[in-house]
Amino acid sequence: MKENDISFILNHLGEERSNYFNSVAPPVIQSSNFCFETVDEMRAGLKKEFEAPFYTRGFNPTVGILRKKIAALENSEDALVFGSGSAAIAAGVISTVAKGDHVICVNKPYSWTTKLLNNILSKFGVETTMVNGEKLSNFEEAIKENTRLIFLESPNSWTFELQDIEAVCNLAKKKNITTIIDNSYSSPLFQQPISMGADMVVHSATKYLSGHSDVVAGVLCGTRERINKIFASELMTFGGILSPHDAWLMLKGMRTLQLRMERSASSGKKIVEFLQNHPKVEKVYYPFSKENLQYELARKQMCDCGGMFSVLLKTEKMEQVELFCNNAKRFLLACSWGGYESLIFPACTLYNSQNYDGSSNYLPWNLVRIYIGLEDPEVLIEDLEKAMALV
Repeated sequence: MKENDISFILNHLGEERSNYFNSVAPPVIQSSNFCFETVDEMRAGLKKEFEAPFYTRGFNPTVGILRKKIAALENSEDALVFGSGSAAIAAGVISTVAKGDHVICVNKPYSWTTKLLNNILSKFGVETTMVNGEKLSNFEEAIKENTRLIFLESPNSWTFELQDIEAVCNLAKKKNITTIIDNSYSSPLFQQPISMGADMVVHSATKYLSGHSDVVAGVLCGTRERINKIFASELMTFGGILSPHDAWLMLKGMRTLQLRMERSASSGKKIVEFLQNHPKVEKVYYPFSKENLQYELARKQMCDCGGMFSVLLKTEKMEQVELFCNNAKRFLLACSWGGYESLIFPACTLYNSQNYDGSSNYLPWNLVRIYIGLEDPEVLIEDLEKAMALV
């Protein structure tokens, strides 16, 4: 996508300012309901609820501006926004499968994707096969006559494995299988899966798209026909909508999306380089690391790399990992990512450190996920160096 296209989308697309007193910033249309002059107008409004105000569970003008911008960024025909990333994922998946169907999903996706497929949909007769997505042959071997969906996440947000998006999507199209990909890590600025053949793209918009750690939201992009069907069924039925005020906050956050992502990516590269040469770091998990076996694929699919990575510390005890994290004063101990603040999330948070024996989780206890925000990278490096000295 061209620089001027991104700038126009983020700052102007969908903002019909003459409709709201030529206000530079779009207003929050904080109304649950919209009225009509006649029954005929009301009847016509109901027929157009996908794209015009009737009831805010369906369409809201503030949310509508956000939908246009996100669809344009993803190079898709339309988009829906939800109250969380997991709501967007659930809507996309449920719209595709029914009892007796089979799903192929990559290993180690977002944890709530795993729970949706293996814990919830399995109760309704939907079978899921988890595969190592690094090899196309693994998808080929997993396909059954009743396979209806392939779910990708490239890269994932802990160990950053990728899939060859174009190759998998081409395979799926030959078999008449729908593809959904979680594009949260790269955002539409750094990776555009629809241009590589994906049918639907989902995001945890809580991350980069919002960017200020004040909104929980999700995004689902696809063809207008597909999105309209999901609107009329899964979105309207389950009601997992985004509020007008949260949509307005996202619109404000997206003004600086390009600047924030470029800063995070640039700083992330500097800090990765520092950590890769540190004696107390065993490995850095980062798509654009030349030590990454999928480096060439990452460079092919992604025009840049997000500012998040994981490090495997050279430690003998979990307490050393905790000591490092507790003393990284310029980083907040928190989950999520994509905001202005730098974060640390140690994998050992996910289980009881006193009883864990390392046998039941793919995330080793000495793995630490680091997100780089907008702070000075030299200050962050100095802080990490001090914390490493205590390990």
